[in-house]
Amino acid sequence: MAAMTTTTPPGPAEPPAPPGPSDGGRRPRRAARVVVVGGGPGGYEAALVAARAGADVTLAERHGLGGAAVLTDVVPSKTLIATAEWMTIAARAPELGIRSVGDRDQPGPFAADLARVNARVRELAEAQSADIRARLEAEGVRVVEGTARLDGPGRVVVARPAGGEHAFDADAVLLATGATPRVLPDAVPDGERVLDWTQVYGLTTLPERLVVVGSGVTGVEFAGAYGALGCDVVLVSSRDQILPSEDPDAAAVVEEVFRQRGMTVLSRSRAAAVRPTGDGVVVTLTDGRTVEGSHCLLAVGSVPSTGGMGLAEAGVALTESGHVEVDRVSRTTAPGVYAAGDCAGVLPLASVAAMQGRIAMEHALGQAVTPLDLRTVAANVFTAPEIASVGASQRSLDEAGTPYVTSRLELARNPRAKMLGMRDGFVKLFAHASTGTVLGGVVVAPRAGELIFPVTLAVAQRLTADDVAHAFTVYPSLSGSIAEVARLLPVRPD
Repeated sequence: MAAMTTTTPPGPAEPPAPPGPSDGGRRPRRAARVVVVGGGPGGYEAALVAARAGADVTLAERHGLGGAAVLTDVVPSKTLIATAEWMTIAARAPELGIRSVGDRDQPGPFAADLARVNARVRELAEAQSADIRARLEAEGVRVVEGTARLDGPGRVVVARPAGGEHAFDADAVLLATGATPRVLPDAVPDGERVLDWTQVYGLTTLPERLVVVGSGVTGVEFAGAYGALGCDVVLVSSRDQILPSEDPDAAAVVEEVFRQRGMTVLSRSRAAAVRPTGDGVVVTLTDGRTVEGSHCLLAVGSVPSTGGMGLAEAGVALTESGHVEVDRVSRTTAPGVYAAGDCAGVLPLASVAAMQGRIAMEHALGQAVTPLDLRTVAANVFTAPEIASVGASQRSLDEAGTPYVTSRLELARNPRAKMLGMRDGFVKLFAHASTGTVLGGVVVAPRAGELIFPVTLAVAQRLTADDVAHAFTVYPSLSGSIAEVARLLPVRPD
């Protein structure tokens, strides 16, 4: 049977005015036609903005709504990590005076049922995806399953899974196609012994010895989680220190905690090849050493999903890495085409993707927008303890030559932390040396992602250290350390 193609009515030569009420007794304005390619945070948030503005919105997605963030990345990994967090908390039970009934010496036994853990991970991901679909459909968004490509800047063609193609004319197109795990030539995932981070949720038993290749955020989060679940973990790090993009003091705390808990961290070690051996794996390092394990998890970065979409032919410029070039309102080099999320390579965070998508659609529909400001983006590494940061880093301040002061307060000094048996971590703030304006901050603590919010507010609203220092905090509370560290900043106004 020949492929069927349907086309929406052709649009005018000029983009229509933003949707709005009818103009007097004249014909009502036609709703703007928006096509979103990709159903991750950048895509579905953009679709919701456009639908609420009265646009005719079509969203094309080939794998499932929520994208990798919901189905294979953020939601699944953080659900797994949440289970591991409870194991970490349970390890503090004896110190807090808690014991198992009938056993005065041991707090357990506790063991992770990985089959049930991963089943729950998949259930939550699927439920979140279903919630997103329901929300989009309730807002009137047309959801189309299939693989999309551009046929010029104002036309999107979607190949349907069952065959055939549907074409959609558009006044605005948003590309939100995400990224996929990077594959090394001599370390190809097989889904059984050699895994990328999308494949680990099929495991039904805990690996006896897991070799994690890659010490960036993804590798370190999984290494920490599997270590807490009871797995023997070897972390292969090509750098002097894990988490090279994070605050060095914060990374040092997490690495030391990993070692104390029995993890093997191989610093300045780079994997050259990974080979399955039937009942295990052998990881060969560039210096000739080998590391054996039952499984290997590859976490060596990602590549943007921008190939085979007709982007160059439509006038969309790509970087050398394959990412879509965008400006601060997410415009590409093609008229009416925007991009958001990991395919754009601005900052690989779901929160940034969602913000890019919202900004892009508001701009496309003629609304006033505030360009993306990475200075106010808060980020979190979900280890135990977590690392949360916002604003300028110490490295960026040094490189820019900004006059700044800093102060640091150890978490172990906090009374609430003492009550909870928390020792590892700190709060650090950076402020302008003369004005006292808070420029950035780092929190290393359990649930640091919750504690960073007051620092985010301070950075976003350009508060001074005095503003933070004189705000009331609950006593005792972990957040009290934020006000206390602000009081320690040696600011000397001019």
